[in-house]
Amino acid sequence: MTTFDDRERAYETKFALDAELRFKAEARRNRLLGEWAAGLMGMQGDEARRYAMTIVTSDFEATGAHDVSSKLAADLEGRADEAEIRAKMTELMEVARKQVIGENQ
Repeated sequence: MTTFDDRERAYETKFALDAELRFKAEARRNRLLGEWAAGLMGMQGDEARRYAMTIVTSDFEATGAHDVSSKLAADLEGRADEAEIRAKMTELMEVARKQVIGENQ
């Protein structure tokens, strides 16, 4: 095996790991967003957890975060606007990323 092959394998492994961590962080962010939104709607306990899972699964409907923000905007009409939702998504992505990285160390 050559150095080039070793290097190529290392890049492929890193790419796969980065993709997995990104997926986990996005799913975590969506759950955290769901919990935040559930709180704004007055949900607690199991109801809030179930709602948070609907946010996680809504991300599988289309590529990108637009499906999540659209669902939240519709559900939170009058409670949070699009700008607030986007800001919360950015904030919680950083929280989720730190949590996932911390779990994988």
